[in-house]
Amino acid sequence: MTSLTFAPADALSVPLHVVEEGALDALVTRLPAPQAAWLRSTGFAARLGEVQLLAGADGALEGAVAGYGSAKTRARGRFHLAGAAAKLPAAIYHLETALTGAALEEEALGWLFSLYRFDRYKAQENGGALLKAPAGVNAARLEAIAAGEALTRDLINTPASDMGPEALEDALFALAARHGAEASAIRGDDLLKRNFPMIHAVGRAAASAPRLLEMRWGNAGPRLTLVGKGVCFDTGGLNLKPAASMGLMKKDMGGAATVMGLAHMIMALNLPLRLRVLVPAVENSVSGASFRPQDILTSRKGLTVEINNTDAEGRLVLADALALADEEESDLLVSMATLTGAARVAVGPDLAPFYTDAEAAAQALSAAAGQVADPVWRLPFHEPYEKMIEPGIADLDNAPSGGFAGSITAALFLRRFVERAPYMHFDIYGWQPNAAPARPKGGVGQGARALLQALPQILDL
Repeated sequence: MTSLTFAPADALSVPLHVVEEGALDALVTRLPAPQAAWLRSTGFAARLGEVQLLAGADGALEGAVAGYGSAKTRARGRFHLAGAAAKLPAAIYHLETALTGAALEEEALGWLFSLYRFDRYKAQENGGALLKAPAGVNAARLEAIAAGEALTRDLINTPASDMGPEALEDALFALAARHGAEASAIRGDDLLKRNFPMIHAVGRAAASAPRLLEMRWGNAGPRLTLVGKGVCFDTGGLNLKPAASMGLMKKDMGGAATVMGLAHMIMALNLPLRLRVLVPAVENSVSGASFRPQDILTSRKGLTVEINNTDAEGRLVLADALALADEEESDLLVSMATLTGAARVAVGPDLAPFYTDAEAAAQALSAAAGQVADPVWRLPFHEPYEKMIEPGIADLDNAPSGGFAGSITAALFLRRFVERAPYMHFDIYGWQPNAAPARPKGGVGQGARALLQALPQILDL
């Protein structure tokens, strides 16, 4: 895992002046005369993302200035200083800034995120611009969050050749061992014996046996259950995806990766709760054992499901896992999944839509998302669409025809398997399609930091 940490507090460092466009003149008057003259001569205007180095009389690096633009330009993105970090030479920096509170934490965390490199298969150049933890931020908390994000990214970025169901199990067991948690797995035909028929049906065609992974941590406090979709590769099954749609399917276990990253954050921060993580880990492959269109599967809950598209498999494996989760009391049950293309059409790759009937939890989550720069957007469990997932020949339809409201109908499908606990579902993308500050192209966590921020209010911690 990439190490995303702050520089030692006692290390020698140079200042990085963070300046808005309207405050540039005030900064120039505070700088030594040679540096002020140099800054003026370069035409530095403090535009967002603009960086200028400052040298001493001997030519050595004595600091830098990072433009922070205006409120209008900053509103179009986040983690702005991470963009500056990528342009700075190797050195240790400390911030000279008027930023405080959530804004300062966002920028400090973004800097940590900017250190991430996925170097399992190819050496990656490290920028070398390190940051001291700014005064007023909880450095240990930010480092725990960054480590959880790095875990999520590493898991998603690893191709299915090295991140199949068995490897995902190994990763969960390693996470459990790291934090003194208990982990277990139900594999292969034992899924049928233990009544997880839909997890088994989806994964039975693959070379790596399907499995249900479980981790438990904590022995006091509210109960939080996280369920993550662990489809390590999705060919679409017999309803085979076209090549263009299959190209990113190593990320179809992004829900599992995200809940595992969130679990690391929770355990590293020692939150006073009882955590349960469930991951149905499968590969949706093609062979003579594949489940078929028009098959009718009987779920763990007893609800029958008509298969009208084998490419709508994520909701099937989640349904069995959610049914198991709901057999125990929980103060909050959360599922995360790279579930539908419809969610991407609705809100694009940057927003994580979520569903819940728990009004107070929804409000807490939305507020928290803004505080930690982890955008989410609430979509409705729209009751009139319930009939769209009822095929007549079975209790439920896994792929309603027509193409309308695909994310909502998938969420309604999952809600049928939860009765006891307050339930929240995230339909995430798990992928950064274009590089942005603190977020290189590739796997990315969504919704985890917002939920972590909201948990104290939701669970009364």
